[in-house]
Order: sequence, then C-alpha cells, then structure tokens
Amino acid sequence: MSDTKAKTNAGLQDVVAGESNICLVDGKLGRLVYQGYDINDLVGKASYEEVVYLLWHGKLPTQPELDALDRELKANREIPADVLTLVKALCESKSAPTGMEILRTVTSYVGALDADKSMTRENHLRQSAKLVALLTSVTAAIGRFTQGKAYVAPRHDLGHAANFLYMLHGEEADALSVEAFDVALILHADHEFNASTFTARCTVGTLSDVYSGVTSAIGALKGPLHGGANEDVLRMLMEIDDIATTADLLRDRLNNGVKVPGFGHRVYRSYDPRGLVLKRYAKELTAKVGVTKWYEMTEIAEAVVLEHFAKKGKDLKYNVDLYSGSLYNAMNIPVELFTPLFVMSRVSGWTAHILEQYANNRIIRPVADYVGPVDQAFQPINER
Repeated sequence: MSDTKAKTNAGLQDVVAGESNICLVDGKLGRLVYQGYDINDLVGKASYEEVVYLLWHGKLPTQPELDALDRELKANREIPADVLTLVKALCESKSAPTGMEILRTVTSYVGALDADKSMTRENHLRQSAKLVALLTSVTAAIGRFTQGKAYVAPRHDLGHAANFLYMLHGEEADALSVEAFDVALILHADHEFNASTFTARCTVGTLSDVYSGVTSAIGALKGPLHGGANEDVLRMLMEIDDIATTADLLRDRLNNGVKVPGFGHRVYRSYDPRGLVLKRYAKELTAKVGVTKWYEMTEIAEAVVLEHFAKKGKDLKYNVDLYSGSLYNAMNIPVELFTPLFVMSRVSGWTAHILEQYANNRIIRPVADYVGPVDQAFQPINER
C-alpha cells in the first residue's frame, strides 16, 4: 500500500480533479450551466454557434463577434479532397469501421497535415473552429456514404444545424427539425469533467496538440459506457417493435436484472435537465412528422422503469439519452450516426477545456493506491 492515505474512489467518483469556469453540473438540483448561463436560458434562444463562442470565450458574442465565428466555421465546412477520399474509402472498407472510428482517424489525419504547430491561443482557436466545422461535415458524409449515396457539398447560406441536415439528406430540413437539432447540439456541447473531456485535458496537459486532445476524447467517447446509450435505447425499442407488448417485455427485462438504457446518471440525482428538454422536442417533432411510435414506446419505457425502481425505494430518473433516439429518428438520422452526433456537438466543449487547460497548465499526474505485493525475492530464470 502506498504512503498516501487519501481515500481511494473507484472511477474517481466524487474526486475533485481540478477547477474550471466552463461548465457546472449540479447533480442535486438537476442544473446544467455553461459559463454562468443555465441551459434553459440558452435553448431555443441562442444558436449553437453562440454557445460555441460562449464556451471558448466565457461570454456570449456580440453580433460582430458571432459573424466572425460564423464566417470561420463556414470557411472550414468543405471537406478537403484527400479527407473526403479517406472517409469514402473507410466507409466502403470490408472491415466496416464505425463512424466513431472514422472520426477518430480523420481528426488524427487532419492534425498531422496542419502545418502550423504554434502553441498559441490564436492558433488553438483556429484549430478548434476547424474541427467544429469539419467533423460536422464528415459526420454528414459518413451518413451519406454508408447509405450508398453521393456526397452533398455544404451550403454557406445555412446555419450550422441546418447545414448538417442539408448535407445528410440533400434537401433543406423543416424549421422545427432545425430548431430541435440546434437545441440537441447545445445540450450535448459540454458536461464538465466527463470521461472524454478529462481524457482530452490529460492529453494536452502534456503540451500535446489540439488534434491529439480531440482524438483522445473521441477514443474515450467511443466506449459503450460513455457514448452510445442513445443508440441502445432506439435499438432496444426497434427490437421490441410493438407498442402493445412494450410494457410487459420491459418488465420481464427488469425482473431478470437486465439494464434498460437511458436511465440513471453518475452525477444527477434529480432529473437530467437535458432529458427534459429533449422530451418536449421529441413529442412535438414526432407528432409533426407523423411518426410517433418510438416516442410512445419511450414514454412507456419511462413509466415502467420508474415504477419498477420506485417499488424498490429508488428514485431513478431518465437521462439525456432516453428521448434523443426518437427525436433523431424523427429527423431521419440513422441510428449508426447517433454517437458521431455526440462528437460533432461535444467537440466544442472538448476544445473549450483544452483551451482552459493550456491557459493554466500543469501536467495531470494522479497517484495510485498500490495494493500489490512488495519485497518479492528475485529468482533466476532457471529456478522459476
């Protein structure tokens, strides 16, 4: 055992690992705050682009500041020919890499070819804007190529959310879909020291580059314990595929000790505020497009799971993942893109934390509580 007597918390649960001005996750009250602004004061009012600026600069932009960021993002929307060739080849590869694997590879590739390696805030902001724009376009391209469709070039007269939906579908989305998607991007933009964000900070804490930090973060988000729960929710419902039997099948699942995705959270002890917002938009959008099946089944899942745990004396709540599946489905977004959508939103938060880490850097090096043997006697190999 090490000389340090600090309490060991598995998974670093409840361990304060640093200070940050970017994001507050108030698990007790169920609040999410970006740079002092409650998300409920941002969604439906600010655009995703405004929130990106807020996360990076600590304040909401003026109109000229927002216009400058908008121009920079739009200037980076077009996928370079070599990157597009790489994405298409990976999508068509027999090894069938996932969207997350492709995004991870593209980020590393683009970083290797960026000639400006200067470690200045100005350059880091340039690289951050490049990644926010480019990874969004690449995600749309992955969606096209994996469906056997041709690449759709970006438009510069559309906002960030509207342009993604246009690139994915080849036609402009309706106003409600654009608003709902923009809100989803805002809600997923940051979430304090989650696994992928902390991974990014650890990487750049060594004074590695922005691209390495984001590549590391994508690698962390790729794991099913961090990203992918929204995929799991919709896949589960698609497997059931029947409103009438949903409740009974889910009760059987719970009684057999099988977890139902979309519930519980490591930090929130009240409702996940993001989930509450997405439920409202999912209800409205699924009704508008006339595809309410998955939303109705999700409501049944919510009722069954909460009732199940209430009988056990547990006040379990649903999280951000539960209703995002039916919302994205109403936008005709394939389920395979759900976790990549997480990347194209969260890259704004990752880069905000990278910028903050650089500004007041100290290499992240925790200690371990060693519990292995000591004072073992060495034996020559012929005696072992």
